Amino acid sequence: MTTYLVAIGFIFSLALGGILIDRVYRRFAAKNPQLGPFRDPGKCGCCSAGSGCDSTCSAEPAASAIKHH
Repeated sequence: MTTYLVAIGFIFSLALGGILIDRVYRRFAAKNPQLGPFRDPGKCGCCSAGSGCDSTCSAEPAASAIKHH
């Protein structure tokens, strides 16, 4: 029974810790806009990493390659 309660408490604290980190990150990003935009958790990834999951992300590298050549 003790193991069960400890496991529940541990999982709950991990969830609260994740929420706390997200709020701290959002507050930091709002106070420091010069460091770049806050990453939207609804997006799939970073365009510079070449994920290509979004049509705008996959179209941007090709357009920039055409401009440079």
